[in-house]
Parts: sequence; C-alpha cells; structure tokens
Amino acid sequence: MSSRRLRVCVLGSTGSIGKNTLDVIARHPDRFEAVSLTAHGRADLLFEQCLQHRPRWACLADPEAAHALQARLRAAGISTEVLVGPAALEALAAHDEVDAVMAAIVGAAGLGPCLAAARAGKRLLLANKEALVVGGAYFMRAVAQGGATLLPVDSEHSAIFQCLPEARHRWPEVIDHLVLTASGGPFRQRAPESLGAVTPEEACAHPNWVMGRKISVDSATMMNKGLELIEAHWLFQMPADRLKVLIHPQSIVHSMVVCRDQSVLAQMGTPDMRVPIAFALSFPERIESGASALNLLDFSALQFESPDMRRFPALGLAWQALRGPEGSAAVLNAANEVAVAAFLDRRLPFTGIAELVGRCLEAVIPSSAETADLEGLLSLDQRARRAAEAALTH
Repeated sequence: MSSRRLRVCVLGSTGSIGKNTLDVIARHPDRFEAVSLTAHGRADLLFEQCLQHRPRWACLADPEAAHALQARLRAAGISTEVLVGPAALEALAAHDEVDAVMAAIVGAAGLGPCLAAARAGKRLLLANKEALVVGGAYFMRAVAQGGATLLPVDSEHSAIFQCLPEARHRWPEVIDHLVLTASGGPFRQRAPESLGAVTPEEACAHPNWVMGRKISVDSATMMNKGLELIEAHWLFQMPADRLKVLIHPQSIVHSMVVCRDQSVLAQMGTPDMRVPIAFALSFPERIESGASALNLLDFSALQFESPDMRRFPALGLAWQALRGPEGSAAVLNAANEVAVAAFLDRRLPFTGIAELVGRCLEAVIPSSAETADLEGLLSLDQRARRAAEAALTH
C-alpha cells in the first residue's frame, strides 16, 4: 500500500452507511482520511462528525443550515469549509483531492454525484441503489468511460464480488448463476391470503434488524431483493435467468456464486455493514472492520428455502423489469416508492403495493430519449411517479 492515506468523500455521512464508514475510517487513521462529508439536513450530527474527523469540506442541502454550520465550526476553531446544494455534491465527488467516494445518499439525489465520481475515475464505493436501478446502462457507461473502480457495498453484492476473480473479463466464463440470499422479512411464513390485512406497524417489525420504515416495508414485500437483483444484473453482467434468490433466515450466508463446474462459493459473516465497507475501502487488501467474529458453533443448522411468489409478487416484478425495455427498472423503483408511501399513510393495502407497481410497469413504457442521459432518467422517474399517484385515485 502507498504511504499516502486514501482520501475519502463520504456522501451521506449522517446515515447508517455513512456512520459505519466513518467508524471504519477512525479505526485506521494511518490508512484513511475523511476529506469531505455531506448530509441532507442532520446538521447537528454533521457538526459532531466535523469535530471528530476535521474534513476539508462539508455540504448541506439548505443554505441557511449550511451558513449556521459554518458559523458553529468557526466558533469551534474548525477550518472545514461548508458548501451547499447538488452542484457542490457533484464537485466534491469529482474533486482532484478525493481518491474514493462512499456513495451513500439515498434516492435519486445520489445519482448526480455518483455519475460525477464515475466520470472522474474515482474508487466508487456504491451503496446508492438508484445509480444502478434507475441509471442502469447509462451509469455503467459512465463508469467505463471514466475508468472508475466500482466496488459494491450492499452486503449481498459485496459477498458475490468477494467470491469472484479480480479479472472482470473472466466472470462470464466462471459464473453459472448467482444466488442472492434474503431474510424473508416478517411475513416469511404468513399465509398469502392474510397479507391484505397487514398493518404498517407489522410490516416495519423486521425479525432481524431495526431499519427505516421504507426499507422495512421493502423487506416485507421482498422488493428490496428485487432491486438487488437489478443491481446484480449490472454489476456482474448477468442476465435475468442467471440470477436467483434463496430465503436464508439466519442472514449468515450473504450470497453465493455457483460456478460453471457447480462449485458453490459463499461469503459468510456476522451481519455487520462494516465488513463490506472495510473490504471496499481497503480492496484488494483486508483490514480489521470492528465486526464481531462469526462463531459457527452458535448455529446448529443453516436454513434455506425458495421464496413463495404468491407471498412475494414484488420479486417477480423485478425479473419482469429486467426483461422489459431499458428504463423499466426506473419505473419499478419510482412506482414502488409511491406505493410504499401510500401504504404507510394507510391509503393502500399491503397487497396493493405490488399490484400498483405492476400496473405502472404495464402503463409506463420508457422511451429511448428518457434513458439517454441523467435529465431523461429523472424525467422518467417523475413520469412513473405521476402515473402511480394517478392510479391511487382510480
């Protein structure tokens, strides 16, 4: 390794992935330096992070909040410069004094800085689903043209990446198919005909983790696994028929690669996001992550089962989007966000989420102009959202 520290821009430093990234960075001050931190609106936490990590830059979405943060930092004797807005995010992601970008901004707001980092040839640690789900081919072209190093941070995709040879051109000859594992969420054993009565409180009660409401609902419908299938398609150059899902309630095997010779390579570990984060930061080396050790003696058996597509129709919609016209995944994602919000507001039953997304996939057909650039993709996202909102009222 070079004696110079890796200079890291953490996009979304106040979220779960961002906080875990800073934890790993703090464990290795000789290897990593957080040079820029960004947040949407959690200015108090960003202030605390600036006190600890002393980044050169920080960024907030709101000008008034950014001005107040700058004043607080100056009063504390911290020289961090506070920037504001989407253009600043993209500038930080592409900055010459940044080596690696942790892309952990949730939603379409993360697309622009992800593309900026890709075009600037950065080591891009990808935790933003929209870059691949919405951006798809357009984003992967930017990665190739910029010469960026794309490293997945989602635990499932990191697991697959860790099981594959470093030479990407060998992946098609090595892989027979990929298996993404899923916990199964709170309704893994619930009768499909009873799901119409599910409440938001039940859907948000994940058996393994405490998560945000939207991602908890996505786990309950298994749409989260559907979105990960789409990401795996782009990350590993795999067609839809070579992507599979198995339910694994213990969440110890994070995903598997089935090779041409039918060998099965699996990555295992305690469910701690610092493991894939540390791997991406230090690749191709390995460093201490802070995660606890996996003790296989704690597990008398590891359980696997096929997902019931009657119980989890959202999973089938992801395969449908993969096989559909380019941009279909962006429609799937946008419609799902509207549907989940309506369910959480009690305007839509739980089973209505997949029904609404399916209707939008049939009704909103992407055009080539909408998949040609970022402006078009964001326009497609908005068109799908409008269609979903209209479907809610009919």
